[in-house]
Amino acid sequence: MAEQTAHPATGQIRDDTPTGPADGPRAAGAGGARRSDSAVVRDALGVGVAVGLSGFAFGVTSAGAGLTLLQTCALSLLVFTGASQFALVGALAGGGNPFTAAAGAFFLGTRNAFYGLRLSQLLALPRFAKPFAAQWVIDETTAVALAQPDRRSARLGFTATGLTLYVLWNLTTLLGALGAEALGDTAAWGLDAAGPAVFLALLAPMLKTTTERATAGIAVLLGLGLLPVLPAGVPVLVSAFAAPAVLWFRGRRARKEETVR
Repeated sequence: MAEQTAHPATGQIRDDTPTGPADGPRAAGAGGARRSDSAVVRDALGVGVAVGLSGFAFGVTSAGAGLTLLQTCALSLLVFTGASQFALVGALAGGGNPFTAAAGAFFLGTRNAFYGLRLSQLLALPRFAKPFAAQWVIDETTAVALAQPDRRSARLGFTATGLTLYVLWNLTTLLGALGAEALGDTAAWGLDAAGPAVFLALLAPMLKTTTERATAGIAVLLGLGLLPVLPAGVPVLVSAFAAPAVLWFRGRRARKEETVR
């Protein structure tokens, strides 16, 4: 039977079907490279538990921003993307307009759509499962799935990470919202920094090219530089212009080099 595997970096599907005796060693090598289920689940649990615990910080921060227990839990159950959730409650806590705060959160969440395009080919899930899997398409599940050497391991890693993180994130969100009053002044604990810290820890290893690093650097400068002068939530939207600016400059530089040649 034909066996398809996905390259862990590109997500492109390749056919590892043996075509004859000469392919025997290659097939054995491909089988030897496959990770055990226990290793995949262990990595998935590690990511799910480490990130899921930061849901407590979100629950506390959300309650401190004035959201009710129901609103806080609904955000984790329905939105389920930490960066967007922290951006929303952070903007509201800073006195930002609800529509601006929602726009900033929505912008951060659009990255998951691009993750979905890549995972759709890699996982090749049945049609009935795709709407349910879409809820778990986030930074962590994408990172674990793409790190696997074949489709079966990618599916297992995606599912184990998504299930662990979804359950734990929502449970700790509830505990954080309930315990917000016991903590007193939530701002004094600095828990609102947990979400951005986790997001940066996941993002940093992905910045491998000069273009990616330049885009991230300019976005940070725009966001931090405009923070004192623009309403809460707006600097995040403005920082989005870093990507087209870098791409425009890169394209212009490439055209100049072509002209010189």
